[in-house]
Amino acid sequence: MTASTAQPVIFNNTVLRDGHQSLAATRMATAQMLPALEDLDALGFGALETWGGATIDSGLRFLDEFPFDRLDAIKKGTPNTPHMMLLRGQNIVQYANFPDDVVTAFVAAAARHGMDIFRIFDALNDMRNIATAVKATKAAGKHAQGTICYTSSPVHNVDTFVKLGKEIEDLGCDSICVKDMAGLIPPRICYEIVRGLKQNCSLPVIVHTHETAGLGAPTYYAAIEAGADQVDTSIAPFANGTAQPDTVRMLSLLEDHPRAPSYDLERLKRLREYFKGVYAELSNFTSIRNEVVDTEALTYQVPGGMLSNFRNQLKEQKMEDRFEEVFREIPVVREALGWIPLVTPTSQIVGVQAMLNVKFGRWKNFSPAAADVALGYYGTTPAPVDPEVRKLASKAVGKEPVDCRPADLLEPRMKALAEELKAAGLPQDEEHCVIHAMFPQELKKHYDKKEKPAAAEAPPAQPQPPPAPQAAPPAGTTRGKARSFNLVVSGKAYAVEVEELD
Repeated sequence: MTASTAQPVIFNNTVLRDGHQSLAATRMATAQMLPALEDLDALGFGALETWGGATIDSGLRFLDEFPFDRLDAIKKGTPNTPHMMLLRGQNIVQYANFPDDVVTAFVAAAARHGMDIFRIFDALNDMRNIATAVKATKAAGKHAQGTICYTSSPVHNVDTFVKLGKEIEDLGCDSICVKDMAGLIPPRICYEIVRGLKQNCSLPVIVHTHETAGLGAPTYYAAIEAGADQVDTSIAPFANGTAQPDTVRMLSLLEDHPRAPSYDLERLKRLREYFKGVYAELSNFTSIRNEVVDTEALTYQVPGGMLSNFRNQLKEQKMEDRFEEVFREIPVVREALGWIPLVTPTSQIVGVQAMLNVKFGRWKNFSPAAADVALGYYGTTPAPVDPEVRKLASKAVGKEPVDCRPADLLEPRMKALAEELKAAGLPQDEEHCVIHAMFPQELKKHYDKKEKPAAAEAPPAQPQPPPAPQAAPPAGTTRGKARSFNLVVSGKAYAVEVEELD
């Protein structure tokens, strides 16, 4: 055992972000987190994942919480532990690319409010799409963690991921995360990837996975054997299933291992009992299907959430009897689009296109997002896009292919965002500008429910430019009382969202 692998592995904890995002539709409110903060802070985790992912959207949309207020509250209650967030590179925490000035402003604002570690990824593993966020993180004096999205395909292998790790190191990142968003990485493959990264890169390596298909804990064990510096765990009942392995479970699995860490079991027991109560309070958003091992995800090699979403979608389209046919089409679409990883938003894009191929005939009807992937507007795909599919996509949407960094096509927006907020009588600081850029309607609703600040007196109404385009979530997905669908009209597919009003 080398000196680097002789050190105890460090656990990061995800209960305040990915734990409840994966198992309770991201509905844990800040007030439900506060009683747990003292114990979480005292445990000495490498980091607490407290923000990012879907928490910003869900907190604003469903819990009526201004995102930076949550970060302030949690930071105040856990001053001794680094905070970590998941950032979608040029997408920030949305589904569309944003200009560099918006990305930079978001990172700077998050850093001011106490964010320490920015885990930055791109759905295509196009490192050009994380470069601006990495630069902004470093400029703010914070930790930039470059991320590799794990996937399996004929063009992905251990060497592929090690080369991506070298790209991350060359960008100036402080660490590398292997992110297995679907819980599909086999233990031996994880061992080889981690060992390759440790042998070829000088940065710490972190592994993140899910227990969806039952591989999470053994995969972590293999990663630790290979020299991984950190792994992500959660706290039951916001653990296991579609979330990360439970902290106590991983401690037991590593008992007598030379790299076993030590965490206070009494505090962990106390936290488990507390979170049981929170889990019960969120019962409207939990499901037994998310709590158990589901090997069906291995059969189709797609994220577990995508399976359940598509059952709903196919039912809405009266195509439930074509489930197998649609899922057999997914690798066909992936191959044609350059074997892109299946992670938000690409999993939704590939799934919708597979459904359209089955419903109307292969490539007879393009979703706009799939066309954009084919034409380079999401970035460089892992393998070349099928030339014929690219031609059809160009004809379908009337756009030419590009090979530049997609954000190079976008104009700066921060000044315009401030003007829009001023016209609406809302605060115009960076925090409000970046949230308005991503969630303009939700921010407006948030302030409509309260008295507007006295200093922000609204001028006469003026025409306002449209908000940045936002991709819809997977069709048929339930988000509280909002549901999104793909409607097909005259052979064209449109993504729409319908919300039931109280």
